[in-house]
Amino acid sequence: MSGMATLVLAGSRGPADPVAQLMGVSHKAFAPIAGVPMLVRVVRALTAAPAIGTIHIAIERPELVQQHPELAPLLAAGRIALLPAEGSPSRTVSSALERLGTPLFVTTADHALLRPEWVEHFLSHLPDGSDVCVGLARDSVVQAAVPDTKRTWLRFADGAFSGCNLFAFRTPASLAVARTWRQVEAQRKSPLRMIRLLGPVSILRFLLGRLTLTAALTRLGRITGAKAGVVEMPFGLAAVDVDKAADVELAERLLS
Repeated sequence: MSGMATLVLAGSRGPADPVAQLMGVSHKAFAPIAGVPMLVRVVRALTAAPAIGTIHIAIERPELVQQHPELAPLLAAGRIALLPAEGSPSRTVSSALERLGTPLFVTTADHALLRPEWVEHFLSHLPDGSDVCVGLARDSVVQAAVPDTKRTWLRFADGAFSGCNLFAFRTPASLAVARTWRQVEAQRKSPLRMIRLLGPVSILRFLLGRLTLTAALTRLGRITGAKAGVVEMPFGLAAVDVDKAADVELAERLLS
């Protein structure tokens, strides 16, 4: 299969996951949004993106994919494959990188609004020379698309950004970034704690509103030995994933 190998994080977040509880499913990935499970929506978008190769779904219960009427034929045809979820996104990504190598495109099963053109834009705009890249959307772009949304913002001197759940691990050096990810994973909704890895000078600049995104990426590169890059996404909806009940309502409204 030509195209970039892809990983979709579809593991369970446990019985306390608010979306899984709300929708009465074991895995948030299978929560229906406007009648279609989120994972199915993500797979549809990925299979429609020419740059995407085999889609590896990381999940603890493979039978949920094997028995699904839309996913099972794709599995049988080799368009999708299964990997075990390793208990957390960072461990799952690290394991997938060891199994599949690089380059590896990563997204999440709760990216219910994902569109093929977003994937194509991200993968066609990866900065030259970067080892790992992340998709971010500027606050003005997100708020123009969804004025009533509440997102977690990473605030830098040159703007505030929200993650779009789009990652490209391009070279073997990016493995070090996956390992560093483990250190911040539990604090992903706290930008200040995430920034702590950058060191005291960077923290002070961040608190004073003087730390630029470029400086933060440079510091991350020094810590990990990998060159990090950003693709600034022009699609505000790309920053909308489904983490809570309000997100379910928003996604269903946007998809209706």
